[in-house]
Amino acid sequence: MQIKISIRKGVLSDLPDILRLIKELASYERSAGEVEITLPELEKDCFGKNSIADFFVAVAGKTIIGMALFYTKYSTWKGRCIFLDDIIVSEKYRGRGAGKKLFDAVIRTVKERKARRLEWQVLDWNKPAIDFYRKYNAQFLPEWITCRLTGNQIKIIHEKSI
Repeated sequence: MQIKISIRKGVLSDLPDILRLIKELASYERSAGEVEITLPELEKDCFGKNSIADFFVAVAGKTIIGMALFYTKYSTWKGRCIFLDDIIVSEKYRGRGAGKKLFDAVIRTVKERKARRLEWQVLDWNKPAIDFYRKYNAQFLPEWITCRLTGNQIKIIHEKSI
């Protein structure tokens, strides 16, 4: 069945649906227990005085079926860049063009903000996502390794340095 999907900038009242989509993605990525973000944190981070993230939503009828969350980052070589943290489309709506519309909205934002690069990550086993990004002729950078310290690791490091 064909459905009409529209994309718009996210608003404060969308946040419960954003959190629902985040939890749905975490489950899909086999990490359901890893979600720590709360509605108050999302509100502060997306709409607070010093907000750090933006998002678009994909809407079918009156239902939010997807979202793209992104933020500005900085490269010492390139300057302003945009990092796309996630594109999430509810499973039953995948393959209907919502992901493409969301990605295209982020690309337009990159151009509007005069950012020099758009970056994101994709899990190496997520073939549908990899195939999606290949349609855009995206570069996959095997020589770059993603590194991170968790909040608990940072706490331990800080405690050792005291």
